[in-house]
Amino acid sequence: MAKITVQNTEITVMQIADQDYICITDMLKVKDGDFFVTDWLRNRNTLEYIGIWEQIHNPDFNYGEFAIIKGKSGLNSFKVSFKELVELTTVISLQPKTGRYGGTKNLGSDRVIGK
Repeated sequence: MAKITVQNTEITVMQIADQDYICITDMLKVKDGDFFVTDWLRNRNTLEYIGIWEQIHNPDFNYGEFAIIKGKSGLNSFKVSFKELVELTTVISLQPKTGRYGGTKNLGSDRVIGK
């Protein structure tokens, strides 16, 4: 398991099926621990980026289900986990991992990870 340093923060990089995944949980530590992966997923811009990436790279992407989720983003009551997003929309850009060395991972140099 490799690590890179960004703004004095160590970020875990894991390789899964010949793809590099960057730990989003580690990246969010830069925000003084006040920002969590679920907060990052609530952001409409985050979901739009994931949706565009998936449309380009994932032929099995469930855009209909994703559109429902994205439509709720921005609402105070909106919350989605990595696991829910993966199960409902078949995204491949996110690889949720839990426990030690867990975190959501991003496929390729432009994918992501979180706990």
